[in-house]
Amino acid sequence: MMCCFYNKSKCGVLRLLCALFLLCMLTGCGSKDTATTETRKQEDPDEMVIGMSFDSFLIERWQRDRDVFVDTCKELGAKVNVQNANGDVETQISQIRYLISKKVNAIVIVGIDADSLSEVCSEAKDAGIPIIAYDRMIHNGGASLYISFDNKQVGQLMGEGLADALTDSKKVLMLAGPTEDPNVGELGGGFKSIMKEKGIEIVDEMHCDGWKPELAAEYINENIDLLDEVDGIMCGNDNIATAVYRVLAERRRAGRIKLVGQDADLEACQRIVQGTQVMTVYKPVEKEAKAAAEYACKLAAGESLPNLDTKLDGTYLVPYVLLDPIAVDKNNIDETVIDAGFHLKEDVYLYAD
Repeated sequence: MMCCFYNKSKCGVLRLLCALFLLCMLTGCGSKDTATTETRKQEDPDEMVIGMSFDSFLIERWQRDRDVFVDTCKELGAKVNVQNANGDVETQISQIRYLISKKVNAIVIVGIDADSLSEVCSEAKDAGIPIIAYDRMIHNGGASLYISFDNKQVGQLMGEGLADALTDSKKVLMLAGPTEDPNVGELGGGFKSIMKEKGIEIVDEMHCDGWKPELAAEYINENIDLLDEVDGIMCGNDNIATAVYRVLAERRRAGRIKLVGQDADLEACQRIVQGTQVMTVYKPVEKEAKAAAEYACKLAAGESLPNLDTKLDGTYLVPYVLLDPIAVDKNNIDETVIDAGFHLKEDVYLYAD
């Protein structure tokens, strides 16, 4: 009996020792994993992250801008945190504050409202985060850089294209983008200067809030009598031109009333080769997005920018880069948007006769 009790006790002791050994092993492994996690956390601050806040992706070109920007940053060793405000200013402000809280190294902003982002830009500056105003100036924001196309020149190209196409009334409509977008005013100024120079009357001017093309379609339907007066319509972008074209097609006026737009959207390019849109303004967004990514990475790394011209944002002189837009019509569409790879030839000529 005593021997049996001894053996049972010995087995119990052995079991206890094995359990303690396994516990020590597990504790040791746990300590190693914790140390690895802490090391990774310590490495994260060294990773360059660029924040990018978009107005929305309603406009076709913004998706191209995003993709080229992200790819270029990746090549330069930076990650991009992309935010989409879906056209809401308060959402954009909230998203920019989120990027500030994440301590990104720079923030690139496609602003919805030029006058509503100055405060949050100041917050970013106070946090030591440089801001790039992309394609649209931010008023009183003190951005580290503004990069865009020459919007006055865009308007002039649209005006010249429309003026050359008019044959009858010398009267046009102007269906522009939202007044909150500073580019709209610059573009409109360029367009109006050509209309004045050519002696062409702007019968009426309206603005599509939030760049919503359906507002232009509603305007045409509600002012259908104006179609008897005008010979052409300036559309703030090709998305608006598409909405207007559809109304004109329903009214059997497509091709008779001349349309111009900007951004070289695929449907606009298809209309150009079909003869139902006069021209569009092509802005090589790959060039803009790539340059912005390179500048963003320089600023994020604390490097100085080259000497650049400056533009007053209302309060601050902001260094800026302006790129040249290109007028595209049926005579040069192959040598511009197609040769550049912006659209495939078979897609552009899909519905051509």
